Amino acid sequence: MEKALDTQVGGGHYKSKAIQPVEYIHANGIGYFEGNVIKYVTRWKDKNGIQDLEKAIHYLKLLIELENSKNANCTNGK
Repeated sequence: MEKALDTQVGGGHYKSKAIQPVEYIHANGIGYFEGNVIKYVTRWKDKNGIQDLEKAIHYLKLLIELENSKNANCTNGK
């Protein structure tokens, strides 16, 4: 039976990597936003170019915004 990591749907942009982003993300317990940053930064040269870098920036901005909001709520006694 073929392993899921041996199959890539939608292209081969991770196949040339020594470790696939999903393996690294899973092994290190990395969250959704951080994982997307890793994914997009890893593949940008092989798939969507600058658009993938912009997606990575978007996920960083989302994470910063949510963390700032969470921290503000904690300091306000919520």
